[in-house]
Amino acid sequence: MIAAASALAAKTAALRPAAQRAAFSSSGAARAVSGRIAVIGGGQMGSGIAQVAATHKHDVTLVDVSQEALERGRGYMAKSLKRVAKKQFPEDAQAQGRFVDEVLGRVSLSTSPAAAVGDAGLVIEAVVENIKVKQELFAGLAAAAPEGAILASNTSSLPIARIAEPLSAERKRRFLGLHFFNPVPQMKLVEVVRTDAADQQAVDDAVAFVKGIGKVPAVCKDTPGFIVNRLLLPYMMEAIRLLERDVASAQDIDTAMKLGAGYPMGPFQLCDYVGLDTIKFIVDGWHKEGQGLVGDKLFAPSAKLDELVAKGHLGVKTGKGFYEY
Repeated sequence: MIAAASALAAKTAALRPAAQRAAFSSSGAARAVSGRIAVIGGGQMGSGIAQVAATHKHDVTLVDVSQEALERGRGYMAKSLKRVAKKQFPEDAQAQGRFVDEVLGRVSLSTSPAAAVGDAGLVIEAVVENIKVKQELFAGLAAAAPEGAILASNTSSLPIARIAEPLSAERKRRFLGLHFFNPVPQMKLVEVVRTDAADQQAVDDAVAFVKGIGKVPAVCKDTPGFIVNRLLLPYMMEAIRLLERDVASAQDIDTAMKLGAGYPMGPFQLCDYVGLDTIKFIVDGWHKEGQGLVGDKLFAPSAKLDELVAKGHLGVKTGKGFYEY
């Protein structure tokens, strides 16, 4: 996955256009919500973002390193849209088909990042969680995109300002985080993450875009975990430590939090859904180099989590984690 993302970054740098266009005026939020949306990364997150934008009448270009990856992404969208169509038009098969075709018709596929962002008002990156890959990718995207375009990362754990380090001061003013949640078509929240370098207009434009695609924005500073993961990860790690101390079983802890706190999922169900490897990657990174979190006991390594990941028991995606599926 990292290799594919690196290839995407290299292709972006190699295909920079000779001239850039400032495709939008400086008149407020219309810049962000009109014009083409380019989504870099055709996995489940990227295809979900593309689907939602296209559903709300945006022309979208979905970009990945190969045609095979793009067709997979298109398949994710088609499957999801068919479910949506059945709910919207339960008694009308023809209307269902038209709905799916119309939304997919707004999504173009491309293996050329530079070409895809040439007329984009908003570029959203959704590739592997690797800081160097993202930096290389955005260096190329910044050279190819219109001057007024917003550049945004969908990262869930990496510092937005660090991703933007290779960019010019002007580009940094319109660079921020747009953190969607999985599955994108169902989850309403988008965290809009602002760095110290981002200007207020960029934040306002991003908020307008988020509202325009039927999502709810929550604006926050560029801090480890933003809002949701900063609160969620300690919760999940403390649940794992309760299990390690033999305070209660995973099932009883889940039951307690669902019935006692009103949560739709218990912490272990949630861990398995997110992916134990993802949780370990985030907490290990924060414990080693997270701003203000280095050495924090909340994010100290967990023997139980390390053991499950080492065995390849990563949760729902592998059929086994804290539970079996």
